[in-house]
This record gives sequence, C-alpha cells and structure tokens, in this order.
Amino acid sequence: MIDRDHLYLRLAVDLAILTVREGTLQVLVITRANKPFQGRPALPGGFLRGDEDIPEAAVRELAEETGLDGSTLHLEQLRAYGAPNRDPRGRVVSIAYLAIMPDLPLPTAGSDASSAAWAPVGKVAGTLSFDHDEILAEAVERARTRLEFTTLATTFCAPAFTMGDLRNVYEVVWGHELDPRNFSRKVTNTPGFVEPTGDRRIPEVGRPAALYRAGAATTLNPPILRG
Repeated sequence: MIDRDHLYLRLAVDLAILTVREGTLQVLVITRANKPFQGRPALPGGFLRGDEDIPEAAVRELAEETGLDGSTLHLEQLRAYGAPNRDPRGRVVSIAYLAIMPDLPLPTAGSDASSAAWAPVGKVAGTLSFDHDEILAEAVERARTRLEFTTLATTFCAPAFTMGDLRNVYEVVWGHELDPRNFSRKVTNTPGFVEPTGDRRIPEVGRPAALYRAGAATTLNPPILRG
C-alpha cells in the first residue's frame, strides 16, 4: 500500500562563512543562546519567514546573528540538508550557503546568538550543533576546490605579493605544505594567474623576492591541483 501522507516540514538556512585570519583558515561561528544545543557553537542560520525568498533569509540571518552584511558577500548555495533527525525540534530542511572572502570584519552577536566570533576550522570541527560539522566539512572541501580551479587565492594577498605569500594561502586552505619550486612553476605557467610587477621585496634576512600582482584570469587553465 502506498503511503500518501504528506510531509510537513520547516525550511531553514545555514551559513558557512570562511576566511583566512592569523595564518589559519577560520569560520564564523555563534554560540547558541536558546535550546536546543544552548551554549554550544553552531554556524549562523535560522528559519525562513513566510514572506521571504531563501537567499533573503540567508542575508537576514547572517546580519541578525553576527552583524555581517551578507549582501556584500558572494553567497553560493552549497546544498540542502534534510536528514530526518538533523534537528530535535522536528523535520527541518536547511539550505546551506558558503562564502569565502578576505578582510571580513569582526562579528557582533545578536538575535538568538549569545556570542559570535571567528574560529580556526581545526579547532571547532567536531564540536558544532545539529549537523553543522557535516556542513562545515563540505564547505571547506568546496573552498579547497575553488582554489584549484579559480584565482580566488590572490584576493587574500596584498596588491603586490610574493610567490611565498600566495603559496601560504594555498597551504592554509588546503591544510598541508607545498613544494615551493613546483608551486611557483605551476603558477607562472598558468596563463593570466599572476603578473610580475618588476619590483622585489627586500627582507631583513634572506634573498630578495620577486613581487607579483593578480592577473586578468578568473579561472585557472590548467588548474592548480592538490595532488
């Protein structure tokens, strides 16, 4: 016999906002002020209101809980999360969004968040409420892939940067060290990725390093693959 009972559910949004701060890959987290998971860390997010579209809800929740203006971020939809027991309040499907951006400001807690802060991904992974650990893991993997196929890493560098500066962004996001010579060869052989400025950075100790600026490309062909 076919079960024709209709499923009644609530729709929510969650946001994985990533940046590079203090030499680490960091994520925006809140401390929940209300049950369930009161006092536990979580990604910003909340329920969709009846008069708003899903992207509008994402921007509103981010502003309410952290004070960040989501309209200035490139929020891309990660995927939907709808496991039956993901939320103890009932059947909730969440649309998760990802942004990875440089120079993001310090958050200010509000709404149902008792605090909001940037935290190293490695420190909070495995501690988050609901299924947010799964969302964070998939967001980090998406960000790592972005560095393989786009010029996103240059946005985390100063207008003029060394090859070591650029390599450090990749190492922070990918989570492992790279061979300097092999990385430099790949970057300089990728059309439009970087352009030499003709200047050099003179350190107090060590050899001068050539300075580069971001090139005109937005995608990398060939990609800079982790493997």
